Amino acid sequence: MASVEMLMPKMGESITEGTVLTWLKKEGDVIEQDESVLEVATDKVDTEVPTIHGGVLKKILVKEGDVVAVGAPIAIIETSGEVSEQAITPTQLPDPKEEILEVAPELTNSIIENSDGQSNSLEDDRFYSPLVQSIAKAEDISKSELAKIPGTGKEGRVTKQDMLSYLDKRSKNVSESAAIASPSISAPKVQISISASDEIIEMDRMRKMIAQRMVESKRISAHVTSFVEADMTNIVLWRNKNKDAYKAKYGEGITYTPFFIEAVAKAIRDFPMINISVDGERIIRKKDINVGMAVALPSGNLIVPVIRNADQLNLVGISKKVNDLANRARINKLSPDDLAGGTYTVSNVGSFGNIMGTPIIPQPQVAIMAVGAIVKKPAVVETPTGDVIAIRHKMFLSHSYDHRVVDGSLGGMFVRRVADYLESFDINTLL
Repeated sequence: MASVEMLMPKMGESITEGTVLTWLKKEGDVIEQDESVLEVATDKVDTEVPTIHGGVLKKILVKEGDVVAVGAPIAIIETSGEVSEQAITPTQLPDPKEEILEVAPELTNSIIENSDGQSNSLEDDRFYSPLVQSIAKAEDISKSELAKIPGTGKEGRVTKQDMLSYLDKRSKNVSESAAIASPSISAPKVQISISASDEIIEMDRMRKMIAQRMVESKRISAHVTSFVEADMTNIVLWRNKNKDAYKAKYGEGITYTPFFIEAVAKAIRDFPMINISVDGERIIRKKDINVGMAVALPSGNLIVPVIRNADQLNLVGISKKVNDLANRARINKLSPDDLAGGTYTVSNVGSFGNIMGTPIIPQPQVAIMAVGAIVKKPAVVETPTGDVIAIRHKMFLSHSYDHRVVDGSLGGMFVRRVADYLESFDINTLL
Protein backbone atom coordinates (compact mmCIF):
# COMPACT_ATOMS: atom_id res chain seq x y z
CA MET A 1 0.00 0.00 0.00
CA ALA A 2 1.16 3.51 -0.72
CA SER A 3 -0.18 6.94 0.14
CA VAL A 4 0.01 9.73 -2.42
CA GLU A 5 -0.99 13.35 -2.34
CA MET A 6 -3.69 14.57 -4.70
CA LEU A 7 -2.62 18.01 -5.88
CA MET A 8 -4.59 20.99 -7.11
CA PRO A 9 -4.12 20.72 -10.90
CA LYS A 10 -3.27 23.49 -13.32
CA MET A 11 -6.63 24.51 -14.80
CA GLY A 12 -5.66 26.79 -17.64
CA GLU A 13 -3.29 29.52 -18.68
CA SER A 14 -2.77 32.20 -16.01
CA ILE A 15 -4.83 30.24 -13.44
CA THR A 16 -2.77 30.04 -10.25
CA GLU A 17 -5.40 28.89 -7.75
CA GLY A 18 -8.94 27.66 -7.37
CA THR A 19 -11.72 27.72 -4.78
CA VAL A 20 -13.01 24.36 -3.56
CA LEU A 21 -16.77 24.40 -4.08
CA THR A 22 -17.88 20.87 -3.25
CA TRP A 23 -16.28 17.57 -2.37
CA LEU A 24 -18.00 14.90 -4.47
CA LYS A 25 -16.41 12.12 -2.38
CA LYS A 26 -15.93 11.72 1.35
CA GLU A 27 -13.13 10.20 3.40
CA GLY A 28 -13.14 6.42 3.15
CA ASP A 29 -14.73 6.32 -0.31
CA VAL A 30 -13.19 4.10 -2.97
CA ILE A 31 -12.35 6.11 -6.08
CA GLU A 32 -11.35 5.04 -9.56
CA GLN A 33 -8.59 6.61 -11.63
CA ASP A 34 -9.92 9.66 -13.55
CA GLU A 35 -13.06 9.77 -11.37
CA SER A 36 -14.21 13.26 -10.34
CA VAL A 37 -13.47 13.93 -6.67
CA LEU A 38 -14.32 17.60 -6.14
CA GLU A 39 -15.64 20.69 -7.88
CA VAL A 40 -13.41 23.75 -8.15
CA ALA A 41 -14.16 27.32 -9.24
CA THR A 42 -11.71 29.66 -10.93
CA ASP A 43 -12.27 33.16 -12.28
CA LYS A 44 -13.08 31.60 -15.67
CA VAL A 45 -15.24 28.53 -15.06
CA ASP A 46 -16.45 25.98 -12.51
CA THR A 47 -15.18 22.45 -13.20
CA GLU A 48 -14.92 18.98 -11.71
CA VAL A 49 -11.43 17.71 -10.83
CA PRO A 50 -10.61 14.02 -11.40
CA THR A 51 -7.91 12.04 -9.61
CA ILE A 52 -4.97 10.55 -11.49
CA HIS A 53 -4.76 7.66 -8.98
CA GLY A 54 -7.30 5.04 -7.98
CA GLY A 55 -7.65 3.88 -4.37
CA VAL A 56 -9.24 5.01 -1.12
CA LEU A 57 -9.73 8.69 -0.25
CA LYS A 58 -7.87 8.52 3.05
CA LYS A 59 -7.89 12.18 4.10
CA ILE A 60 -9.29 15.46 2.80
CA LEU A 61 -6.81 18.28 3.44
CA VAL A 62 -8.84 21.35 2.44
CA LYS A 63 -12.38 22.41 3.24
CA GLU A 64 -15.13 23.59 0.95
CA GLY A 65 -14.64 27.30 0.37
CA ASP A 66 -10.86 27.18 0.75
CA VAL A 67 -8.71 28.89 -1.87
CA VAL A 68 -5.91 26.53 -2.92
CA ALA A 69 -2.84 27.27 -5.02
CA VAL A 70 -2.07 25.16 -8.07
CA GLY A 71 0.23 22.30 -7.06
CA ALA A 72 -0.79 22.36 -3.37
CA PRO A 73 -1.95 19.07 -1.77
CA ILE A 74 -5.72 18.77 -1.35
CA ALA A 75 -6.16 15.12 -0.32
CA ILE A 76 -4.35 11.89 0.57
CA ILE A 77 -5.17 8.80 -1.51
CA GLU A 78 -4.20 5.30 -0.41
CA THR A 79 -3.31 3.18 -3.42
CA SER A 80 -2.67 -0.54 -3.79
CA GLY A 81 0.70 -0.15 -5.57
CA GLU A 82 3.83 1.93 -5.60
CA VAL A 83 3.70 5.39 -7.12
CA SER A 84 6.75 7.05 -8.59
CA GLU A 85 7.83 10.45 -7.29
CA GLN A 86 7.36 11.86 -10.78
CA ALA A 87 3.69 10.91 -10.75
CA ILE A 88 2.95 13.10 -7.74
CA THR A 89 5.10 16.09 -8.58
CA PRO A 90 3.13 19.23 -9.45
CA THR A 91 3.04 20.02 -13.14
CA GLN A 92 5.77 22.46 -14.05
CA LEU A 93 5.14 25.38 -16.35
CA PRO A 94 6.03 24.45 -19.94
CA ASP A 95 8.75 26.22 -21.84
CA PRO A 96 7.19 29.39 -23.27
CA LYS A 97 6.26 28.97 -26.96
CA GLU A 98 6.54 32.63 -27.71
CA GLU A 99 9.08 35.19 -28.79
CA ILE A 100 9.59 38.62 -27.25
CA LEU A 101 10.19 41.03 -30.10
CA GLU A 102 10.59 44.28 -28.19
CA VAL A 103 12.01 44.71 -24.71
CA ALA A 104 10.42 47.29 -22.46
CA PRO A 105 11.79 48.87 -19.31
CA GLU A 106 11.73 46.55 -16.31
CA LEU A 107 8.19 45.54 -15.39
CA THR A 108 6.91 45.16 -11.87
CA ASN A 109 4.65 42.12 -11.40
CA SER A 110 3.90 42.48 -7.74
CA ILE A 111 0.95 44.83 -8.27
CA ILE A 112 -1.82 44.39 -10.83
CA GLU A 113 -3.76 47.46 -11.83
CA ASN A 114 -7.46 47.70 -12.44
CA SER A 115 -8.88 49.40 -15.53
CA ASP A 116 -9.12 52.63 -13.54
CA GLY A 117 -5.40 52.51 -12.71
CA GLN A 118 -5.93 51.52 -9.08
CA SER A 119 -3.87 48.74 -7.57
CA ASN A 120 -5.44 45.45 -6.45
CA SER A 121 -3.34 45.64 -3.31
CA LEU A 122 -5.90 46.15 -0.57
CA GLU A 123 -5.71 48.10 2.63
CA ASP A 124 -6.31 45.03 4.80
CA ASP A 125 -3.96 42.03 5.12
CA ARG A 126 -6.31 39.43 3.66
CA PHE A 127 -5.50 37.53 0.47
CA TYR A 128 -8.14 37.71 -2.28
CA SER A 129 -8.28 34.97 -4.90
CA PRO A 130 -8.66 35.80 -8.62
CA LEU A 131 -12.21 34.42 -8.42
CA VAL A 132 -13.15 36.79 -5.60
CA GLN A 133 -11.45 39.72 -7.35
CA SER A 134 -13.27 38.97 -10.63
CA ILE A 135 -16.63 38.85 -8.84
CA ALA A 136 -15.83 42.11 -7.06
CA LYS A 137 -14.88 43.73 -10.34
CA ALA A 138 -18.00 42.48 -12.14
CA GLU A 139 -20.26 43.61 -9.28
CA ASP A 140 -18.60 47.03 -8.92
CA ILE A 141 -17.37 46.35 -5.37
CA SER A 142 -14.70 48.84 -4.38
CA LYS A 143 -11.58 47.90 -2.43
CA SER A 144 -12.87 49.49 0.75
CA GLU A 145 -16.19 47.68 0.42
CA LEU A 146 -14.45 44.36 -0.25
CA ALA A 147 -12.34 44.80 2.88
CA LYS A 148 -15.53 44.96 4.98
CA ILE A 149 -16.96 41.63 3.76
CA PRO A 150 -16.68 38.92 6.46
CA GLY A 151 -14.67 35.90 5.33
CA THR A 152 -15.47 32.32 6.36
CA GLY A 153 -12.52 30.70 4.58
CA LYS A 154 -9.17 29.73 5.95
CA GLU A 155 -7.51 32.56 7.89
CA GLY A 156 -10.58 34.71 7.30
CA ARG A 157 -10.36 34.63 3.52
CA VAL A 158 -13.40 35.67 1.54
CA THR A 159 -14.85 32.72 -0.41
CA LYS A 160 -17.15 32.61 -3.42
CA GLN A 161 -20.09 31.83 -1.11
CA ASP A 162 -19.22 34.82 1.07
CA MET A 163 -19.36 37.02 -2.01
CA LEU A 164 -22.69 35.59 -3.18
CA SER A 165 -24.22 35.98 0.29
CA TYR A 166 -23.00 39.56 0.52
CA LEU A 167 -24.36 40.40 -2.93
CA ASP A 168 -27.72 38.94 -2.01
CA LYS A 169 -27.88 41.15 1.07
CA ARG A 170 -26.59 44.16 -0.82
CA SER A 171 -29.29 43.85 -3.48
CA LYS A 172 -31.90 44.28 -0.77
CA ASN A 173 -30.42 47.59 0.28
CA VAL A 174 -29.43 49.37 -2.93
CA SER A 175 -29.39 52.83 -1.46
CA GLU A 176 -26.84 51.89 1.20
CA SER A 177 -24.50 50.08 -1.22
CA ALA A 178 -24.63 52.88 -3.77
CA ALA A 179 -22.83 55.16 -1.35
CA ILE A 180 -19.69 52.97 -1.38
CA ALA A 181 -19.82 51.23 -4.79
CA SER A 182 -17.35 52.14 -7.51
CA PRO A 183 -18.50 53.34 -10.94
CA SER A 184 -20.30 50.67 -12.99
CA ILE A 185 -19.57 49.34 -16.46
CA SER A 186 -22.19 51.74 -17.84
CA ALA A 187 -20.47 54.90 -16.49
CA PRO A 188 -20.87 57.75 -17.06
CA LYS A 189 -24.36 57.28 -15.69
CA VAL A 190 -27.36 58.97 -17.22
CA GLN A 191 -30.82 59.29 -15.80
CA ILE A 192 -32.99 56.45 -17.13
CA SER A 193 -36.72 56.98 -17.34
CA ILE A 194 -38.61 53.85 -16.26
CA SER A 195 -42.33 53.46 -16.78
CA ALA A 196 -44.71 51.01 -15.15
CA SER A 197 -44.79 48.82 -18.26
CA ASP A 198 -40.99 48.43 -18.43
CA GLU A 199 -39.29 45.25 -17.23
CA ILE A 200 -36.09 45.49 -15.19
CA ILE A 201 -33.68 42.59 -15.83
CA GLU A 202 -30.58 42.18 -13.71
CA MET A 203 -27.43 41.18 -15.64
CA ASP A 204 -26.14 37.75 -14.72
CA ARG A 205 -22.48 37.39 -13.73
CA MET A 206 -21.32 36.29 -17.18
CA ARG A 207 -23.02 39.23 -18.88
CA LYS A 208 -21.36 41.64 -16.43
CA MET A 209 -17.97 40.05 -17.12
CA ILE A 210 -18.52 40.30 -20.88
CA ALA A 211 -19.57 43.94 -20.59
CA GLN A 212 -16.54 44.80 -18.48
CA ARG A 213 -14.12 43.09 -20.86
CA MET A 214 -15.63 44.68 -23.95
CA VAL A 215 -15.38 48.16 -22.43
CA GLU A 216 -11.79 47.46 -21.39
CA SER A 217 -10.86 46.21 -24.86
CA LYS A 218 -12.20 49.35 -26.54
CA ARG A 219 -10.20 51.40 -24.05
CA ILE A 220 -6.99 49.40 -24.51
CA SER A 221 -6.90 48.70 -28.27
CA ALA A 222 -7.11 51.17 -31.14
CA HIS A 223 -9.74 49.32 -33.17
CA VAL A 224 -9.69 49.42 -36.98
CA THR A 225 -11.81 47.18 -39.24
CA SER A 226 -11.07 46.13 -42.83
CA PHE A 227 -13.58 44.36 -45.10
CA VAL A 228 -13.18 41.88 -47.96
CA GLU A 229 -15.83 40.01 -49.96
CA ALA A 230 -15.00 36.36 -50.65
CA ASP A 231 -16.45 34.03 -53.28
CA MET A 232 -17.57 30.94 -51.35
CA THR A 233 -19.07 29.09 -54.34
CA ASN A 234 -16.62 26.18 -54.37
CA ILE A 235 -17.04 25.57 -50.64
CA VAL A 236 -20.84 25.82 -50.81
CA LEU A 237 -21.04 23.38 -53.73
CA TRP A 238 -18.61 20.94 -52.09
CA ARG A 239 -20.49 20.98 -48.78
CA ASN A 240 -23.88 20.52 -50.46
CA LYS A 241 -22.49 17.57 -52.40
CA ASN A 242 -20.68 15.87 -49.50
CA LYS A 243 -22.57 16.73 -46.28
CA ASP A 244 -24.68 13.54 -46.30
CA ALA A 245 -21.68 11.33 -47.02
CA TYR A 246 -19.68 13.19 -44.36
CA LYS A 247 -22.36 12.55 -41.74
CA ALA A 248 -22.60 8.89 -42.71
CA LYS A 249 -18.82 8.48 -42.45
CA TYR A 250 -18.11 10.50 -39.31
CA GLY A 251 -21.45 10.45 -37.48
CA GLU A 252 -21.81 14.23 -37.33
CA GLY A 253 -22.48 17.17 -39.61
CA ILE A 254 -19.99 19.63 -41.07
CA THR A 255 -20.71 23.36 -40.88
CA TYR A 256 -18.94 26.22 -42.63
CA THR A 257 -16.98 27.14 -39.49
CA PRO A 258 -14.18 24.56 -40.05
CA PHE A 259 -13.50 26.08 -43.49
CA PHE A 260 -13.14 29.54 -41.91
CA ILE A 261 -10.80 28.32 -39.17
CA GLU A 262 -8.66 26.34 -41.63
CA ALA A 263 -8.24 29.42 -43.86
CA VAL A 264 -7.43 31.68 -40.87
CA ALA A 265 -4.82 29.22 -39.56
CA LYS A 266 -3.14 29.08 -42.97
CA ALA A 267 -3.12 32.88 -43.23
CA ILE A 268 -1.59 33.21 -39.75
CA ARG A 269 1.31 31.04 -40.88
CA ASP A 270 1.80 33.46 -43.78
CA PHE A 271 1.50 36.53 -41.53
CA PRO A 272 2.83 35.54 -38.06
CA MET A 273 2.78 39.14 -36.82
CA ILE A 274 -1.00 38.91 -36.55
CA ASN A 275 -0.50 36.13 -33.96
CA ILE A 276 0.81 38.39 -31.21
CA SER A 277 -0.01 39.95 -27.85
CA VAL A 278 1.04 43.28 -26.34
CA ASP A 279 2.67 43.46 -22.92
CA GLY A 280 3.34 47.10 -22.12
CA GLU A 281 5.99 48.11 -24.66
CA ARG A 282 6.77 44.53 -25.63
CA ILE A 283 5.30 42.49 -28.49
CA ILE A 284 4.95 38.77 -27.78
CA ARG A 285 4.87 36.67 -30.94
CA LYS A 286 3.10 33.37 -30.31
CA LYS A 287 4.48 30.18 -31.80
CA ASP A 288 1.25 28.19 -31.41
CA ILE A 289 -1.75 29.04 -33.57
CA ASN A 290 -4.74 28.64 -31.25
CA VAL A 291 -7.97 29.84 -32.85
CA GLY A 292 -10.91 30.75 -30.63
CA MET A 293 -14.46 30.51 -31.95
CA ALA A 294 -17.32 32.51 -30.47
CA VAL A 295 -20.26 30.30 -29.46
CA ALA A 296 -23.70 31.64 -28.56
CA LEU A 297 -25.12 30.08 -25.41
CA PRO A 298 -28.84 29.41 -24.76
CA SER A 299 -28.76 32.32 -22.29
CA GLY A 300 -27.76 34.69 -25.09
CA ASN A 301 -24.24 35.16 -23.72
CA LEU A 302 -21.15 34.34 -25.76
CA ILE A 303 -18.23 32.09 -24.82
CA VAL A 304 -15.03 31.49 -26.79
CA PRO A 305 -13.55 27.96 -26.63
CA VAL A 306 -10.18 27.47 -28.31
CA ILE A 307 -8.98 25.07 -31.02
CA ARG A 308 -5.31 24.55 -30.20
CA ASN A 309 -2.69 24.17 -32.93
CA ALA A 310 -5.37 24.64 -35.57
CA ASP A 311 -2.74 24.84 -38.31
CA GLN A 312 -1.76 21.22 -37.60
CA LEU A 313 -5.28 19.84 -38.16
CA ASN A 314 -6.94 18.92 -41.43
CA LEU A 315 -10.51 19.90 -42.28
CA VAL A 316 -12.00 16.80 -40.64
CA GLY A 317 -9.94 17.30 -37.48
CA ILE A 318 -11.02 20.93 -37.20
CA SER A 319 -14.66 19.97 -37.82
CA LYS A 320 -14.59 17.42 -35.00
CA LYS A 321 -13.06 20.00 -32.63
CA VAL A 322 -15.65 22.61 -33.64
CA ASN A 323 -18.59 20.25 -33.03
CA ASP A 324 -17.20 18.98 -29.72
CA LEU A 325 -16.48 22.42 -28.27
CA ALA A 326 -19.75 23.94 -29.48
CA ASN A 327 -21.82 21.08 -28.05
CA ARG A 328 -20.06 21.14 -24.68
CA ALA A 329 -20.28 24.94 -24.52
CA ARG A 330 -24.07 24.83 -24.86
CA ILE A 331 -24.44 22.38 -21.95
CA ASN A 332 -21.86 24.13 -19.73
CA LYS A 333 -19.32 21.29 -19.88
CA LEU A 334 -16.25 23.24 -20.97
CA SER A 335 -13.11 23.05 -18.83
CA PRO A 336 -10.83 26.03 -18.08
CA ASP A 337 -8.29 24.67 -20.55
CA ASP A 338 -10.93 24.78 -23.30
CA LEU A 339 -11.14 28.57 -22.87
CA ALA A 340 -7.48 29.43 -22.39
CA GLY A 341 -4.58 30.19 -24.69
CA GLY A 342 -6.37 31.66 -27.71
CA THR A 343 -4.16 33.71 -30.04
CA TYR A 344 -6.77 34.73 -32.66
CA THR A 345 -10.59 34.61 -32.72
CA VAL A 346 -13.27 33.95 -35.35
CA SER A 347 -16.92 35.00 -34.88
CA ASN A 348 -19.59 33.70 -37.26
CA VAL A 349 -22.13 36.52 -37.32
CA GLY A 350 -23.57 35.02 -40.48
CA SER A 351 -25.25 32.35 -38.37
CA PHE A 352 -27.58 35.12 -37.17
CA GLY A 353 -28.33 36.30 -40.71
CA ASN A 354 -25.92 39.27 -40.55
CA ILE A 355 -23.88 40.10 -43.64
CA MET A 356 -21.02 41.73 -41.70
CA GLY A 357 -20.01 43.10 -38.31
CA THR A 358 -17.29 45.04 -36.51
CA PRO A 359 -16.20 42.67 -33.73
CA ILE A 360 -14.37 43.76 -30.57
CA ILE A 361 -10.93 42.27 -29.98
CA PRO A 362 -10.69 39.82 -27.05
CA GLN A 363 -7.70 40.86 -24.94
CA PRO A 364 -4.79 40.15 -24.98
CA GLN A 365 -5.15 39.22 -28.66
CA VAL A 366 -4.72 41.88 -31.32
CA ALA A 367 -7.22 40.79 -33.98
CA ILE A 368 -10.56 39.08 -34.57
CA MET A 369 -12.46 38.16 -37.73
CA ALA A 370 -16.22 38.13 -38.23
CA VAL A 371 -17.63 36.09 -41.11
CA GLY A 372 -20.99 37.13 -42.50
CA ALA A 373 -23.89 35.29 -44.10
CA ILE A 374 -23.28 33.55 -47.43
CA VAL A 375 -25.67 35.02 -49.99
CA LYS A 376 -26.23 34.53 -53.71
CA LYS A 377 -25.22 37.53 -55.85
CA PRO A 378 -24.69 38.30 -59.53
CA ALA A 379 -20.98 38.70 -60.20
CA VAL A 380 -18.60 39.16 -63.11
CA VAL A 381 -16.74 35.89 -63.78
CA GLU A 382 -13.72 35.73 -66.05
CA THR A 383 -13.71 32.85 -68.55
CA PRO A 384 -11.36 31.88 -71.42
CA THR A 385 -13.93 33.28 -73.87
CA GLY A 386 -14.63 36.51 -72.01
CA ASP A 387 -16.35 37.90 -68.93
CA VAL A 388 -19.84 36.68 -67.99
CA ILE A 389 -22.40 37.50 -65.33
CA ALA A 390 -23.04 34.51 -63.05
CA ILE A 391 -24.74 33.75 -59.75
CA ARG A 392 -22.08 33.25 -57.08
CA HIS A 393 -22.15 32.60 -53.33
CA LYS A 394 -20.57 35.63 -51.67
CA MET A 395 -19.60 36.43 -48.07
CA PHE A 396 -18.09 39.46 -46.30
CA LEU A 397 -15.09 39.08 -43.98
CA SER A 398 -14.72 41.79 -41.30
CA HIS A 399 -11.26 42.00 -39.75
CA SER A 400 -10.88 44.13 -36.59
CA TYR A 401 -7.30 44.66 -35.45
CA ASP A 402 -5.32 46.66 -32.91
CA HIS A 403 -3.80 49.62 -34.75
CA ARG A 404 -1.19 50.07 -32.00
CA VAL A 405 0.73 47.09 -33.41
CA VAL A 406 -1.10 46.03 -36.60
CA ASP A 407 -0.93 48.57 -39.43
CA GLY A 408 -3.49 48.79 -42.20
CA SER A 409 -1.23 47.01 -44.68
CA LEU A 410 -0.84 43.93 -42.48
CA GLY A 411 -4.49 43.94 -41.37
CA GLY A 412 -5.70 44.34 -44.94
CA MET A 413 -3.33 41.77 -46.48
CA PHE A 414 -4.24 39.23 -43.81
CA VAL A 415 -7.99 39.34 -44.43
CA ARG A 416 -7.36 39.27 -48.20
CA ARG A 417 -5.21 36.15 -47.77
CA VAL A 418 -7.99 34.44 -45.76
CA ALA A 419 -10.39 35.21 -48.62
CA ASP A 420 -7.88 33.83 -51.13
CA TYR A 421 -7.66 30.52 -49.26
CA LEU A 422 -11.46 30.27 -49.12
CA GLU A 423 -11.83 31.04 -52.81
CA SER A 424 -9.12 28.57 -53.85
CA PHE A 425 -10.74 25.61 -52.05
CA ASP A 426 -10.52 22.56 -54.33
CA ILE A 427 -14.04 21.43 -55.22
CA ASN A 428 -12.64 17.94 -55.93
CA THR A 429 -11.35 17.48 -52.38
CA LEU A 430 -12.02 13.92 -51.18
CA LEU A 431 -13.50 13.09 -47.77
